[in-house]
Amino acid sequence: MIEENKNKTFLGFDFSTQRLKAIVISEDYKVIQEADVEFDVDLPEFRTSGGVVKGECGEVTAPPLLWVKALDMVMDRLIVAGVDFSTIEALSGAAQQHGSVWWAKGSEERLKSLSSEDFLHSQLASTFMANSPVWMDSSTSADCRALEEAVGGPEELAKITGSRAYERFTGAQIRKMFRTRPRTYSATERISLVSSFACSLFLGRYAPIDLADGSGMNLLDIHTKKWCEQALKACGNEHLATKLGSPVPSATVVGNISQYFVKRYGFTSDCAVIAFTGDNCSALAGLRLRSGCVGLSLGTSDTLLLGLQEARAPPAGHILVGPTTDAPYMALLCFSNGSLTRQNHRDRLVGTSWDAFNELLRSTVRGNMGYMGIYYDTTEIVPRAVAGKWVWDSNGRSLDKCAPQFEARALLEGQALARRAHAEDMGFRLDSRSHLVATGGASVNKELLQIFADVFHTPVYVQEEHANAALLGAAIRAAEVWSAHTGTKLTGSEPTLSPVANPYPDSEVIYTPMLQRYRQYVETIPKLQ
Repeated sequence: MIEENKNKTFLGFDFSTQRLKAIVISEDYKVIQEADVEFDVDLPEFRTSGGVVKGECGEVTAPPLLWVKALDMVMDRLIVAGVDFSTIEALSGAAQQHGSVWWAKGSEERLKSLSSEDFLHSQLASTFMANSPVWMDSSTSADCRALEEAVGGPEELAKITGSRAYERFTGAQIRKMFRTRPRTYSATERISLVSSFACSLFLGRYAPIDLADGSGMNLLDIHTKKWCEQALKACGNEHLATKLGSPVPSATVVGNISQYFVKRYGFTSDCAVIAFTGDNCSALAGLRLRSGCVGLSLGTSDTLLLGLQEARAPPAGHILVGPTTDAPYMALLCFSNGSLTRQNHRDRLVGTSWDAFNELLRSTVRGNMGYMGIYYDTTEIVPRAVAGKWVWDSNGRSLDKCAPQFEARALLEGQALARRAHAEDMGFRLDSRSHLVATGGASVNKELLQIFADVFHTPVYVQEEHANAALLGAAIRAAEVWSAHTGTKLTGSEPTLSPVANPYPDSEVIYTPMLQRYRQYVETIPKLQ
């Protein structure tokens, strides 16, 4: 054990929507220790539900102090787990994308002068100007339209920034703050993404936004890798560029860990801090996807992602700057109705047991006797549609309700069909060599993965190393960037993929017609204006 502690280790964090997770890996990428904090359960004083606070008119926020206090707690839990912080050579992190953190004036000086005798949350309680708008927020439709008009329309904005304007993207959120709360905007010293905010806590000063996460803001020119002046002008005033700071490549050593962590936890002063990035970007790094493979992240939201060699601007989905040198760009399709929606309807149909829900699935047949459903508990991103529930029978008749077993399968098959249909619209093509690599909390549900295998007519794999690719990716990025920066060769490892679901021979015959029906039905869903 003493000998093992002398080995180089690397630390990763994932500031996700519902919890904060931490992981320590060895130089051969094996998991050594883990810890997590669930916001609703462990921090009830913040009164979150699913990690967020829902307001009126589509507003969804989270208190940034919640994330700070969660970090205090997870660090203590890492100590209990036996982590020797003096062995950690570098750390990095992932965070939910599109959330923005508004630092009050003087906050950076506070970060630089933290006392190691006190918790972070007690010293940073007055440093935030507002609760953080997060990716579930849909209150900025008017600001999206104004941003698109300012740069010449949605297609032009997509060409420049990789996406048309989306309500959750930080550009529109900044414009709304500038428009509705000008004093808060003016009194803000720095605007961070959740990822760069989290990185700042370790760095002891404002951390720069990385290019991968920054390209999910509708503010970054993904070709020049600089802020788009037209977009900045549309969303704020002449001070916005200063409030954002200059973006940096994701594979950047932004500095060494602050003395607060050295004195309080025993890190070495030369422990490197690697730029934090968005969770989807980190998942791409963690999955280490090869050509012809598609990442399927089954989390609070569901995401399809893959690496690209060049930037294109499809009408749906997003093109982001890649977080690794292997793929200069990455394609991303994000569906807001993912695990939370699955969980809500599981609770409605059978209570809190996934085993009972899976029993419902097993009592039906593939294709569900023609029953199909579209379930949006919250406004959907792809396609841009209002919240609601729609169910049809085999004759295409709309139903108010049907038997629980048919609803259970309609929910999951409808989600899988949506993922495939919109992926194809984006240009995804799966061939005989292709497969899906599933990650995220729901990737442990083999009934769900079997449905994806059948709908996509391709095998589904999971990584043996860890179900959370974003978390593992954060630690792997820390190791690989540190390795390149110091010229130190690490053992590393190739990901071990395990097949968990293979399509049935007749799956294409069953689901290709259903795919066409999905395309017809989704056109009837009221669109978000």
